[in-house]
Amino acid sequence: MSNPEPPDWRKVRAEFPSLANWTFLNTATFGQLPRRATEAVAHHFAHRDELACADFVEWFDQADRVRASAAKLIGAEAADIAFIPTASHALAQLINGIDWRPGDRIVTLDHEFPNQIYRPALLEKHGVEFVETPWERFAEVVDERTRLVAISAMSYLTGFRPPVEEIGKICRERGALFYLDGTQGCGAFDFDMAAIRPDVFAVHGYKWMLAPNGIGFMYVAPRVREWLEPAVVGWRSDRNWREVDHLRHGAPEFSDAAEKYEAGMLAHSLIFAMGASLDLFHELGMEAIERRVIELARRTRATLEELGGEFLPGPNLDSPDHSPILAAKFAGRDASALSVALKSRGVLVSARHGRLRVSPHFYNDESDIARLGEELRSLLT
Repeated sequence: MSNPEPPDWRKVRAEFPSLANWTFLNTATFGQLPRRATEAVAHHFAHRDELACADFVEWFDQADRVRASAAKLIGAEAADIAFIPTASHALAQLINGIDWRPGDRIVTLDHEFPNQIYRPALLEKHGVEFVETPWERFAEVVDERTRLVAISAMSYLTGFRPPVEEIGKICRERGALFYLDGTQGCGAFDFDMAAIRPDVFAVHGYKWMLAPNGIGFMYVAPRVREWLEPAVVGWRSDRNWREVDHLRHGAPEFSDAAEKYEAGMLAHSLIFAMGASLDLFHELGMEAIERRVIELARRTRATLEELGGEFLPGPNLDSPDHSPILAAKFAGRDASALSVALKSRGVLVSARHGRLRVSPHFYNDESDIARLGEELRSLLT
């Protein structure tokens, strides 16, 4: 996925109109839309008006091209990909399809996003043990009773990026299913399903994938599709759903492809917007994007440390090029108040659990980081 020539980042930045008015360093909350994404939505709705939706079956052909593009981004096949409205839908699909027994265990990491906490914790009333563990104890906590490991590819709270290939190997050795939420990270880093080998990989596209909220995709491994039945069944659940003049009556016959988990009509306008953003990722190349993200993260961390920001210790968190989520605590200062004050000055960051969270993406540049430093310095002094 690499390009021979480095991207012109100034030209890339011009694709994002919101950056003309804001110093935006908050992709871990919301990614910004490139012009081509909003244009794709407008084009779809204009096309609806032009043909009065008479060609609606062809919209699915266009969606399949986006499906293939998403698969290409993560080293998968189009048949492995299903569109989802949120990552929580993907986790629910997997959890609801497991035949839980008293004594089973679900494992996640400390500082996880609530998606990986709330739903698993509800299974405790059925005798399923839910364990949150620091990474240092992960290998010993995942035992023969562990049915599912559910983690994020990057901690929304600390920026910690767990070694997902190693985790996949541990899960396979212990016989545990591996659910990986790539909402934080997919679009900033290269993910290869063949190397990680998760059972389900879910991405809500509104953060680092630069898509609208309400659309994403999940990878479902072929071995899982053999036994995991759709949690929601609709008119597109039958393998012959494209024969709209003669839809099957009676129990559906499921396809072998992941699209069987989509059930019904798709949010085509959002899919086409995500497809436009995916085109941008492929044009730039994930290797170039990852290098740019890490370069900006390194500069951002240096700026925050210079101003007295303190970071959590831990595996890899001491590395300046580990993550584009930088969560710093400033002694004696309220992070939420700092975030609000910065917003009033046109600088968008966020606050999470007492830490100021800054998250640059490839559309940022050195001037954004310099502006953050200037405004934050004036607030701290």
